[in-house]
Amino acid sequence: MYRYLILLYFIFFVRETSYSQRVFIDSINKLVSKSESEDFSLQERLDFALQSSELAKETKVDSVILRVNRNLSMRYFQSQDFENYIAVNRRNFDLAKQLNDSSAVTVAGSNLGTIYRYFEKKDSAYYYYSQELKFYPQEDLQEDISEYKATALFYIAEILQVEKIYAGAEEAAVKSIKLLNGLPETEDRLELLWNAYNLMGIILRELGDYNESLEYYDKSNAYAKKIEDGFLNEVYSINNKAYVYRQMGDFDKAIELYSSLLPLRSKYDEEDPAFYPTILTNIADTELESGFYDPRLLINKFRESYDLTKELDDEVLRMNVALDLSKFYLELKKSDSIFKYANEAYKISSKVSANEVRQEALLILSRVTEGEKGKAYLREHIRLTDSLINEQRTVRNKFARIEFDTDQIEAENKQISKENLYLAILSIGLLLTAILIYVVISQRAKNRKLKLIQVQQKANEDIYNLMLGQQDKVDEARTLEKKRISEELHDGVLGRLFGTRLSLDSMNFKDGKDAMMTRANYIGQLKTIEEDIRKISHELNTDFVSGTGFMDIVSELIDNQTQAYGLKSDFEYTDDISWDLVSNKTKINIYRIIQESMQNIYKHANAKAIKISISLEKYVICLDIIDDGEGFDTSKSRKGIGLKNMTSRVEDIDGEITFTSQSGNGTTVNVKIPYTNQST
Repeated sequence: MYRYLILLYFIFFVRETSYSQRVFIDSINKLVSKSESEDFSLQERLDFALQSSELAKETKVDSVILRVNRNLSMRYFQSQDFENYIAVNRRNFDLAKQLNDSSAVTVAGSNLGTIYRYFEKKDSAYYYYSQELKFYPQEDLQEDISEYKATALFYIAEILQVEKIYAGAEEAAVKSIKLLNGLPETEDRLELLWNAYNLMGIILRELGDYNESLEYYDKSNAYAKKIEDGFLNEVYSINNKAYVYRQMGDFDKAIELYSSLLPLRSKYDEEDPAFYPTILTNIADTELESGFYDPRLLINKFRESYDLTKELDDEVLRMNVALDLSKFYLELKKSDSIFKYANEAYKISSKVSANEVRQEALLILSRVTEGEKGKAYLREHIRLTDSLINEQRTVRNKFARIEFDTDQIEAENKQISKENLYLAILSIGLLLTAILIYVVISQRAKNRKLKLIQVQQKANEDIYNLMLGQQDKVDEARTLEKKRISEELHDGVLGRLFGTRLSLDSMNFKDGKDAMMTRANYIGQLKTIEEDIRKISHELNTDFVSGTGFMDIVSELIDNQTQAYGLKSDFEYTDDISWDLVSNKTKINIYRIIQESMQNIYKHANAKAIKISISLEKYVICLDIIDDGEGFDTSKSRKGIGLKNMTSRVEDIDGEITFTSQSGNGTTVNVKIPYTNQST
């Protein structure tokens, strides 16, 4: 008995707590909805998101906190508050990992990887992309999940390629391509496929596998042709392919490909004006490397490219052209020009941290500068080279540690998951016991309620049948009474009046002008009376009973309700429906739906007028109830029992019901009920 009381206390305590949480969650959902609405300013939307986050903390429900903070992070991103954007996503990431919520981990991990990649924090970006991948399922991926996983793999491959970790980059890029090739083609996926194949071309070129690199560039170009606006992708693929031929020593083929892009300048100049000077420089570099060139023509190409970089104010491109010019003048042994352009390349590379260009510029400067200054350039070149080698080694070790740490974390997560599983099984066992008791108690209450509803429904049907029976008796008595009065008028009064008229008519044979005038006057009056009585007789014998019955009952309901509620009403119905063929159950539910709808309009709509119509369309009874009230948002859940009752009644007679409404524009209730297969 003591245990039973504790269990009951636990059940009711849980119910009370759940109700309190529902109140909080309703408030949270409203704030989240406002924060997503474009009706408010960015700052207002951020304030709503912050309020929802504070409320979410009070619920202490981790899933709610994750969901609300995900929305908050988006508001920070829109406000370009990247510091808080990162902080919120890191909190979400850590919480999701504790809960082993794979979906939340992948979202937060993707957000963090992307923002760190944007700020060029490659190690952090790599870490979060790697973590994201650990929480994706290995097989049977959904279409969108496969795309997210392929995107993360591509970014990992891109980071590793930049850091010259080519083996890992190649593995990640191949996995990305494999996933993408298994998905239906979309513009975004075609773009990602082009990037992945292009990246594979770069990786294989760096590894010295030139023939396979060319194959991947051809594949990237094939995808570029499929992209709706893929012109730039095509020219980039051709440019990259030419560079491979250049490294292979096939200078003629490289120049041919580069030159094929020059006439296309008008097409790509608008989107990428830096591409044309890049192509000019590439052609000039290739000619210089080949050893077969006209110095005057070559210097013109370099100068045109250099001048264009100044016009574009593109320091990075100018740095590369300046370095190439210094190499060209090195061939011509023009010291002043060598120093000028090598020094410019050195200064810009130091400013933008382009260490490889800086390396080359220092080496050239050391060769053309005499004395201690030249030795200083050489020493700096050596220090920079050693530093880059050490940095590359450090980066490799760092990424290796990240990989090791993520594997170790994954193993720990598996152990935690196993322990959590045992705890969950125990908790579920206790919860199921509590639920079972609650269900038994609730089921008994539901059974009592169901019996009451059945009794009430039977009473409603009996009342309606009684109303119909009474109406039939009234109609029958009315018809008999009309017939009796008609016969009485026709056979009794009309016959006697007719005889009197004949008698008076016979007096016409008497002499005397006055007598004749008198008789004629009486005869005229009798004719008038006869016609009036005949008219009354025909009207009384006319069958105007048709149309009474169910529609009369509905009309009376509408009149009474609108008068009580102070509404103006307009009721229209068709005579095409034979209500005798419609089941009493259907008629009762139609009656109750109209009654319930009018009550809802009175209680909630603040309407002034209501229009009700019943029509027959393609063997379907159509009931439309329209009011000019305040309306409501149909996309939001309605807790009122009135709408639920109406929906339940319509479903009970195999019909359909729809609610069309907007706040401030009234409401339309449309009910469709099958007319065929009805029986009384």
